[in-house]
Amino acid sequence: MQKNRKKLAIGILALLVVGGIVLALPPVWSRVSYYTNKIYTEIFYKINPPQAVIFNPSESTPDEMATAVKATMNALVSPTPAINTPTPQSTLAPTPTQMPLPPSVYLAGVRTEAQMWNNCGPATLSMALSFWQWTGGNQEDTAAVLKPNVRDKNVMPYEMLDYVNNHTDLRAIMRMGGDLYTIKALLNAGFPVLVEKGFEPENLAAEGWMGHYNLVIGYDDTKQEFTTQDSYLLTLLNSADRPSAKGFKVSYENMINNWRAFNNIFIVIYTPYLENDVLNVLGPLVDETASYRIAADRATAETTSLTDARSQYFAWFNVGTSLVKLADYGGAASAFDKAFAIYPSIDKIYRPYRMLWYQTGPYYAYYYTARYQDVINLATTTLDAESEHVLEESYHWRAMAKLQLGQQDAAIADFQNALKVHPGFGPSYDQLVQLGITP
Repeated sequence: MQKNRKKLAIGILALLVVGGIVLALPPVWSRVSYYTNKIYTEIFYKINPPQAVIFNPSESTPDEMATAVKATMNALVSPTPAINTPTPQSTLAPTPTQMPLPPSVYLAGVRTEAQMWNNCGPATLSMALSFWQWTGGNQEDTAAVLKPNVRDKNVMPYEMLDYVNNHTDLRAIMRMGGDLYTIKALLNAGFPVLVEKGFEPENLAAEGWMGHYNLVIGYDDTKQEFTTQDSYLLTLLNSADRPSAKGFKVSYENMINNWRAFNNIFIVIYTPYLENDVLNVLGPLVDETASYRIAADRATAETTSLTDARSQYFAWFNVGTSLVKLADYGGAASAFDKAFAIYPSIDKIYRPYRMLWYQTGPYYAYYYTARYQDVINLATTTLDAESEHVLEESYHWRAMAKLQLGQQDAAIADFQNALKVHPGFGPSYDQLVQLGITP
């Protein structure tokens, strides 16, 4: 009897060891994490429906805003994220003339990669790098830098840009204000285009609107569609079919409607000796400031040309995002106020409640117009509505606002929260150092 118990104990221990080894395998752990998180999230959102959460900004008079802007420009952080890359200069004067393009283009050579759980940014970037024979690994390697915490909800485009320019031998450029012609012209010149856009696949309808990255590798004017590599849709294929997947079709109309949610932002990766080729294709978008003006003008026009509530919300949000980039914080704050005023009129099932996970322009606008309580309220609303509270940017901006209101201890706690969510997160790390706190 005692021998049998000993054998049973050894057997159970062996099973636990084997089970632990199997769980440690990235594909297995990714799947287990996905389903565990999915169950928890469904319960949390059932009790606390995020679509029902509404942010109501306060109002400031023009005089208060003018005084606030002057005072706040002496704040502790710069108004835009630091990106350690020089702005490239074109050797040829760009022209707005749209040259005729062939009716179709397809760029082969991308190594397909189905994303691990919540890893579309690192996976899509890895695929984009693979086109240029990058030998730095795969999505696990990009994720190790981009999102050291696997629970991190999002990788920002500027973080991907920084990764390419500082961790590879390649170069990348990012612009807002793109259009279909820009994508097609870049593809025709031999450059895949990485875009961030809205995503609402039928099998995830219950989860609502979300942001997603696509790598555009082709187009066909006859069929009015792009060909993309999509790290999420690849997960729906049999593993044996993924390496040979030629891509997924996205109609021009779908691209227009979903890309709008992210102010038509895109990233192009290239080898350094091809830099001028990229810049010459960009035309009027070659100048970064001009691209923000183009984006602002388009978004402003769409605030009146688009009629449904969600499209108007995106349009006003894009106006605000563009004006933040142009350092017009008062105008940006007003635009975001309009966007948030429209938000409650969007049908609940279609509300983009994850917007602040991906785009943080309102924090800049309200902070740099000294609307600190709005920053705090918006960050708190965003964090409380998210099931895991893992949004480092929201913690950071709430801390910045608290610091301006003299709440230093609370600010330090939020800077530290940001670093727990995203170890090494530069803006919060630097603020703690300035405050004499060891991160």
